[in-house]
Amino acid sequence: MSQANKHQTLPHPVSMGASGQESAQALRLRNVSKTFNTPEGPLQAVAGIDLEVGSGEIVAFLGPNGAGKTTAIDMMLGLTQPSSGTISVFGKSPRAAVEVGEISAVLQTGGLLRDLTVHETVRAIAALHGAKDRIDEVMQRTDIQSLTKRKVSKCSGGEQQRLKFALALLPDPRLLILDEPTAGMDVSARRAFWETMRQDALAGRTVLFATHYLEEAQDFAERTVLIGAGKMLADGPTAQLREMAGGRTASATLPAHEPPEEALAALRALPRVTAVALNGHRVSVTGEDSDAAARMLLTELGATDLEITAPTLEAAFLALTGEKQ
Repeated sequence: MSQANKHQTLPHPVSMGASGQESAQALRLRNVSKTFNTPEGPLQAVAGIDLEVGSGEIVAFLGPNGAGKTTAIDMMLGLTQPSSGTISVFGKSPRAAVEVGEISAVLQTGGLLRDLTVHETVRAIAALHGAKDRIDEVMQRTDIQSLTKRKVSKCSGGEQQRLKFALALLPDPRLLILDEPTAGMDVSARRAFWETMRQDALAGRTVLFATHYLEEAQDFAERTVLIGAGKMLADGPTAQLREMAGGRTASATLPAHEPPEEALAALRALPRVTAVALNGHRVSVTGEDSDAAARMLLTELGATDLEITAPTLEAAFLALTGEKQ
C-alpha cells in the first residue's frame, strides 16, 4: 500500500446486456488531460485518465480534494474541453449526448434561479426537454411535491439538491453523473435519495457519482475508481478495493485477571496476522485469517464479546491516497 502513486487496476465485472453480449460503453475517456493557465504557470488538473464505464454500471468516482474529480466530471458533461485526449458518451461527444438527453447531472453548486418557485423551475426545464408529461413523476420520485410553491431561495441546501435531482431526471437520461449529490441533506434524506438511485440502477440507468461520504460509495457502488493528483490510482470492484487496505479485524475482550503479554504473543504468532493492538483489555487482531484469530480468542484465551469487521473503503482510500485521518 506504500506505492500509493501507482495505478492499481482490479478486474471489474463486465456489464452484460439482455442478449448476454457485452453492453455498449456508456462513457469512455482516452488519455484525457486538462491543463489550466494560472498566474503561477500551467496547472495540470487531470493528467491522462483512461476510463470505460459500461451501460448499467454503478461507479463511485473518488479522490481527495484537488484530485481532479470535478474537472474530470466537467469534461464528461462537455462543460469544458480536454487539453488532450477524447471523451465519448454512448459514442457521441458529451455535448451531443447532453443535447439529446442521454446524459444528465446533479452538481454540487449553481444551476438554479433563486426567484423561481420549485414548480416553475421544474416546468421550465421540462419544457426545454419536451418532458412536461414527466413533471409529476419526477417530483414524486424526488419527494419535492410539498415544495411546489416555495421559492428556490427559500429552500434548504438539501431541498435544492433534491430539486436538482428532479431536473436531472426529466430527460430520462441513460447516464446520470452525480457530484456530491447528497451535500446538505440530512440522514433520512440521503437514505431516501440512495433508495431512489437503487431503483434507477435496477431499471438499467448508468450511474457515476463522486461523494465525500465514503460509506455511500461503500454501500452503493459496485465499482470504485480512485484518482489522485489527476491520475488513476485504482479501479475495480468496491469489495476488492476494500480488501487492499488489509484483512478483517477480530476484536474481543481479554480476561481482566490474566496478564495480556502471553495472549498478545500467541496472537502475533498466528499465520498471516498483520497487526495486533491492545486498548485496555480489548485486543484487536488484523490479518487474512480472522477465523483463526477468533478461534484462539474464544477457545484458548477465554476472551469475550467477539466482533469481526471487514476493512472499509475509507481505509483503502486513506492508504491509496496517502491521506491522514
